[in-house]
Amino acid sequence: MALAWVQLFLLAGLLAIPKTTRSLNVSEKCVMDTGTFLREINQGNPKEYAVLMYDAFGKLGSNVKGGNTNRPGLLQQCHSAHGPSFSGQYCQVFLKQGAIQYFVGICVPDSCNEEEVQTMVLYDRFKLGHASLIPPFPSILVNESTQEMFMAHCLSDTVAPDASDVTCLFVCCTMLAIPLAATLFSATVRWRQDRDVTPTTESACLNDVLNQYGTVKTNRSTASEINGSTTEVNDSARCGSPRFPKSCVSQCLRAFSLQTTCRGIFGTSSGFPDGGYSSLNGIRILSLLWIVCGHSAQFPVINNLDNYKDWKKTVERSPLYAFSLSGPVFMAVDTFLLLGGLLSARSLLVSIQRAEDKLSAGLVVGFLFRRFKRIQPLHIFVMCLTVGLISLVHWGPYWFPFIDNLMDCKAYWWGNLLLISNLLPVHEICVPWTWYLSLDFQCYATTPILVYFYRLNKAAFAALAGGLLLMTTLAASLVTGLLRLPVFQPSTLHLFSSTSENYVLYYYVKPHTRYGPFLIGILTGIYLTTKKEQLLKNKWQAALGWLCCLSILAALMGLAYALQGIPAQPSVPHALYQGLHRPMWALAITWIILACEEGYGGFINSLLSFSLWVPLANISFACYLIHPVFILVYIGLQETPIHYTDVNFMYLFLGHLVLTLGTSVVLTVLVEKPYVLLKWNRKAGPVQH
Repeated sequence: MALAWVQLFLLAGLLAIPKTTRSLNVSEKCVMDTGTFLREINQGNPKEYAVLMYDAFGKLGSNVKGGNTNRPGLLQQCHSAHGPSFSGQYCQVFLKQGAIQYFVGICVPDSCNEEEVQTMVLYDRFKLGHASLIPPFPSILVNESTQEMFMAHCLSDTVAPDASDVTCLFVCCTMLAIPLAATLFSATVRWRQDRDVTPTTESACLNDVLNQYGTVKTNRSTASEINGSTTEVNDSARCGSPRFPKSCVSQCLRAFSLQTTCRGIFGTSSGFPDGGYSSLNGIRILSLLWIVCGHSAQFPVINNLDNYKDWKKTVERSPLYAFSLSGPVFMAVDTFLLLGGLLSARSLLVSIQRAEDKLSAGLVVGFLFRRFKRIQPLHIFVMCLTVGLISLVHWGPYWFPFIDNLMDCKAYWWGNLLLISNLLPVHEICVPWTWYLSLDFQCYATTPILVYFYRLNKAAFAALAGGLLLMTTLAASLVTGLLRLPVFQPSTLHLFSSTSENYVLYYYVKPHTRYGPFLIGILTGIYLTTKKEQLLKNKWQAALGWLCCLSILAALMGLAYALQGIPAQPSVPHALYQGLHRPMWALAITWIILACEEGYGGFINSLLSFSLWVPLANISFACYLIHPVFILVYIGLQETPIHYTDVNFMYLFLGHLVLTLGTSVVLTVLVEKPYVLLKWNRKAGPVQH
């Protein structure tokens, strides 16, 4: 059937196209090479290159009714075909037939550019009779028989990085090279000092340690290694700990060395001096796993499932699929906002106590700067890595939905640098999943204001907090009602629809609609840091609290399914749910934290305080930033669609997770932690925290 279409195209095309080359704006080289290919494929014993090119064309497959409409063809096979004066070039022709939009992969000579391919396909359809190089869907599957083409896109077999790509790759290499050089420097200093230590000096060192700590270790160690603290011995160099030169560069290299950044990365300490807040690690990691699971399911659904409609029916039919639906999944983001507010309030209050109970402008600047240098190095690294990958990797046919968004980095990188990317139009966000960092920092900047009013006047603070919570709730409700938005953006909502764009642009990434959970986190952090006695005094109070908490969580998940879909007109239930569900979710998580802190967590506290969560929490920030890169690379390298089954998606999730965890350890110690540890002292220069 397909070969018959090619033959018809040959018979009519070879006669008609050369005569109209000038009017069609198709180069003579393109026409001649195309004619050579078509002539060869029509032979009784065609040459191998022609067979490869023809075989690389996208063919109509089964399960069109279930969503298998794209015909990607074979990109690598097309590129491997080499004719007498040309090579195979893989192009995608984007078509519409009735309500179905799809693309077809074709293999044409590389002497034809995208405009010429589009011209030839259009000329083939409208000028050469009823035959078509790309056969339409038969009428038994699609009511409309007429095809409309709106774009042709060719994927090059070569990479050509521009100046911005080279700059990004240089930044990535530099950020990795500095810690490695610092590690070599530290090792060299330690080796030289070990070489200079005499037996007499070593014996004196061990005697000093014995006298001070009452114990002896078999290997040379600093006092900090013996008592498990960060205390340093004055003559540490004599005892085998490397004594670094006092220069600025040397101190920076020490902070960046792996000998420093690897310490504690796999420790099981909660990270808080009093050992509290251990449940936060479990909440953080379970929320992160939920997000990775949701992204692993959501991203392939956007464009490269061959049974998309079957997946949609399965997901929408059963609430048990909450883990693969993006609405409930991304309430985990509100959990992160809650934890961010709690920890920001606690951090600022502790800093105020250390500053003799004074909230000064300098303290606020330092508070914000520490947050900035905490998130930006790894953020910039991932942004540059993503841009570099775009220019270096030979992508497959399913890369096109993401390429435009990621290429916005070259024009709108400054939005990420200034942490205002969520305020830009949705189609201009560089590395789209980093919108959260901008939102988080904007919310973080409000913590000093609220803490100031808390210390100034409790009544004014309560009025301010209540007003902010009311305004963010009303903003979310009004935006939803006026724009007729769904209560969440499910993966079943088409990525490029106007509703999807409005949902992200006016609601999902904006601080005025997402501030509620962070505000509740600030209030929780202030309470837990300043409380004098326990709130829960009886078991019945704890039982009632757990009943309300679990009921709220169940209701929010259930209502997400009851209200799914786009309302035909402004809907009060949709607006109310949109305005209330995120603060209510945050309140329920707050109860879990409070109950665990006050001894009423039971087995839930044991689960959330499991020591395994601590090292995972240490790399959680890197996990959040890097896991979408693995998912997009996997999708972008696919040449064939993914078939949805529970087992397939489970393996995808586990594969992405293992790669994410391993890479996050490396990024944490090489990129993130050095800047966290580096602290500037006006008198001594850069020193380690």
